[in-house]
Amino acid sequence: MSDFEVRVATEMDAPQVQAIYAPVVEDSVISFEVEAPTVAEMARRITTTSATLPWLVAEGEQDGVLGYAYAAKHRDRAAYRWSVDVSVYIAERHRGQGIGRRLYEGLFADLADLGYVMAFAGITLPNPASVGLHEAVGFRPLGVFSSVGYKHGRWHDVGWWQRPLRDAPTEPEPPRAWSP
Repeated sequence: MSDFEVRVATEMDAPQVQAIYAPVVEDSVISFEVEAPTVAEMARRITTTSATLPWLVAEGEQDGVLGYAYAAKHRDRAAYRWSVDVSVYIAERHRGQGIGRRLYEGLFADLADLGYVMAFAGITLPNPASVGLHEAVGFRPLGVFSSVGYKHGRWHDVGWWQRPLRDAPTEPEPPRAWSP
């Protein structure tokens, strides 16, 4: 699908973002949340995240928001400040059309420009489509946390992947806050 644009998310996108995410929470183990967040909560997440890190949406001319991607702080310790965790979610009927790749390309460019060095992604296993996307955009597997999450009556493993965003500088400046 080439009939879409990648742009900065706003809180006005929250209803469509929530509609994409709710079935992932309720009907799968892709997300370890057990209750789908409300539209108001999704608006809060977009606003809070966008204060310092990118949150992007792919928007189709006819279908509205087709998917979204965002970054989050990797860990709280100061030495981790050049690393981020990233996530991408695509509306079920639009998966496999290159939307995730385009969202990630935009996200990675923004993150590298801000001074981030490494991105990490956790994927509940098995999920061959997500693994395929992440490896296609440069992620390499790190390992698996076995039986790390319990949802829908059973334990689930999470695989972790890593992708460089840019070369690691010898004396890095702290990453800059994102301002859309």
